[in-house]
Amino acid sequence: MILFEEYQTFRKILAVCPCGKLHRVSDLQLKSKAEFKEKTWLDEFDAENSKFSAEQQAFEEQKEKLRQTEIEKGRKEAEKAFYKAVCPSLRKLKLNPFDIKPILHPIDFVVFNGMANEEEISDIQLLTREQCAVLDATRKQIKKAVEAKKYNWQVARIDDLGSISIE
Repeated sequence: MILFEEYQTFRKILAVCPCGKLHRVSDLQLKSKAEFKEKTWLDEFDAENSKFSAEQQAFEEQKEKLRQTEIEKGRKEAEKAFYKAVCPSLRKLKLNPFDIKPILHPIDFVVFNGMANEEEISDIQLLTREQCAVLDATRKQIKKAVEAKKYNWQVARIDDLGSISIE
């Protein structure tokens, strides 16, 4: 209650700014360069809060480093699993598994060489596992269209809810 009364008193005291404007003392944001000898609970709180913020920042940096390390580790494990699961003839091609995208019909896989590790795709390969008389004619048409550059490339993305968006 005493603080409220002091605040009301400060509202009654006016100060003249060097520019000539009048201000209430209660509205001023006063700061002093001199150090206070007596610390308050707010000083201790601010010190603890800045210490906590520094620790939190260090934790976030360490968390990000660990995350990147684990991502790399996971990618290497995925690559090992890929090479174990893939048929030997595909393994002989020594392709990056993250560059291979399954289509399965009429072509089994599309390989975008350089997509995973480089800034540009250096080559696109169309892979088929088996000869099939019915699909061979279609595959030849696809090959001719790609060689003549008579195609339109679109990427369709399917989200977790099943919605399709075309880029």
